Amino acid sequence: MELNKIRNFCIIAHIDHGKSTLADRLLEITWTIDKRDMKNGQMLDTMELEQERGITIKLTPVRMNWKGYQMNIIDTPGHVDFQYEVSRSLASVEGALLIVDATQWIEAQTLSNVYMAIENDLDIIPVINKIDLPAADVDKVSEEIINLLGCKKEEIIPISAKTWLNVETVLDAVIERIGQPKVYNTQNDHSKEELKALVFDSQYDTYRWVVSYVKVFSWEIKKGDSLTFLHSKKKIEALDVGYFSPKYVSDKKIENGTIWYVVTWLKTIRDAKVWDTLWKPEMVEWPKAKPEDASAIEWFWEAKPFIYAGIYPMDSAEYPQLKDAIEKLVLNDSALSVESSVSQALWHGYRCWFLWLLHLDIVKERLFREFDMDVIMTSPQVTYRVKMYWDKTSEYSRFFPELINQSWEKISRAISWEIVNTYVYISNPEELPDREKYLTIEEPIAKVEIITPLSYVGNLMQLSQDRRWKFINQQFIDRDRVMLTYELPMNELIWDFYDEIKSLSSWYASLNYEFIKFKEDDMVKLDIVIADEKVEALSFICHRDQAHYIWWKICAKLKETIPRALFAIKIQAAVWAKIVAREDLSAMRKDVTAKLYGWDITRKKKLLENQKKWKKKMKQFGKVSLPSEAFVNLLKK
Repeated sequence: MELNKIRNFCIIAHIDHGKSTLADRLLEITWTIDKRDMKNGQMLDTMELEQERGITIKLTPVRMNWKGYQMNIIDTPGHVDFQYEVSRSLASVEGALLIVDATQWIEAQTLSNVYMAIENDLDIIPVINKIDLPAADVDKVSEEIINLLGCKKEEIIPISAKTWLNVETVLDAVIERIGQPKVYNTQNDHSKEELKALVFDSQYDTYRWVVSYVKVFSWEIKKGDSLTFLHSKKKIEALDVGYFSPKYVSDKKIENGTIWYVVTWLKTIRDAKVWDTLWKPEMVEWPKAKPEDASAIEWFWEAKPFIYAGIYPMDSAEYPQLKDAIEKLVLNDSALSVESSVSQALWHGYRCWFLWLLHLDIVKERLFREFDMDVIMTSPQVTYRVKMYWDKTSEYSRFFPELINQSWEKISRAISWEIVNTYVYISNPEELPDREKYLTIEEPIAKVEIITPLSYVGNLMQLSQDRRWKFINQQFIDRDRVMLTYELPMNELIWDFYDEIKSLSSWYASLNYEFIKFKEDDMVKLDIVIADEKVEALSFICHRDQAHYIWWKICAKLKETIPRALFAIKIQAAVWAKIVAREDLSAMRKDVTAKLYGWDITRKKKLLENQKKWKKKMKQFGKVSLPSEAFVNLLKK
């Protein structure tokens, strides 16, 4: 099909503004899906968890045909935790439908999506949804959109996706206001004709293995072509190609400028990364062209998870089942990173990195629903950056291989001081080196944008004083609402921050957050020592100002949860090997004189003296086993 007859666009909005409902209406109007096949709606939300919660977790592409035009649409998530999915969608299209709820107005995530669409130079079509509701205020929302985009009022399309009102106008506007696909034109230079396709998503199929979703930017892909991933250097054969309708529909070739799928026959999704480029030289004139000579498509960034948590089976005997479930889950979740872990209390498990808290919750729920695995998940923590001395980093040489086997004199002449002071990223407190081996600890900082009614600004500013916030800016969106911008440590953000924001604003406030930098602060490592033995699984990093509250609370909680033994148990908290808090768990008393009868006082004293000696010996050599129940209770907020 000619390029001027192709339109690629996505739907962006805040959560619960009607993206998936509008996508269903577009599929019905274009007869992509028959109305009789519409079971419970949300046809592009294929996961049971998505339909139950009413949220979109994964981006979903589909092809439609309308008035002679091929229209490729991508339905995107609306929750801030899945912003990475939105960024990949925006990198693969030329336009976007911006959906705003007529009853909720512009939210924080709406602004974030608009800024990303502008950065990708997309044509934006503003749409006001749910205008049929009694609480709808179309004029006010239109004014906000005009102030945000600088568009005219007649360019805004008011619709009701639920009642089909004015939905066809959206398709006509896509044809008129979104440009044709952007491609690389190499036809004038026949010596360097090549295929380039952007991989914006990959899925693992039980029968097809890894299936890559691609946007072709030059030439075409035919079934049976030999292709190369430029970043991973993996060579594949396109066993099958086709488009989405919304299920896989096989075809002979992938046309230039369109969104299709390629069956790679790879066994792991790690070999088909979502930011990679599929490449192949087309002309016979340069058959010796190598992947190293080709340039990849630089569009979007790779996911960088900043929070992690441990996942362990409820029963240690179920570890093989957990291993199999985690491996299958990773195949369909490119943002999930895992590594094996061993805990003193919970034994074998996995340490997992997540995009954010909802991503963590979704992974835990999928393990239970799809693999029948009831797991223990530890409290989430963030990743810190540690600035190391060069002469103290021999044991961390795996983090900077380019400096290995170099003398200090050669290094000092060849590189600057900033490189000598190498940064190491610490996700596990157990990996933190001794205090004398590093310069500083830097914690991740997030930029937080909160949109709230004016009447709740005071409550939110009071919360900021307790959370180590840094006020940046205050901007009025209209007469009644304001956007507050703060810088906030991500360690403060992972706890009940979202619930407190909603509670203090009577559920009216919305927020958006993104990582911006690492910042040096007075961070300390808190160790827990039980019976003179450090429990590494309970170590964590926190701010010094919060440590005094945390260590007493942990010691008191451990005293309640650890089973008593026949000897006294010391429970201590230490910061850099300095004991700062202590609780004592008294010994369980055994009546050794109960079996005596017809005895005198000397016999009783002898038994008590023997008991005293054995308790002293047990206190010196006895071991305390921390049960998994006590470990889980301690990790709860």
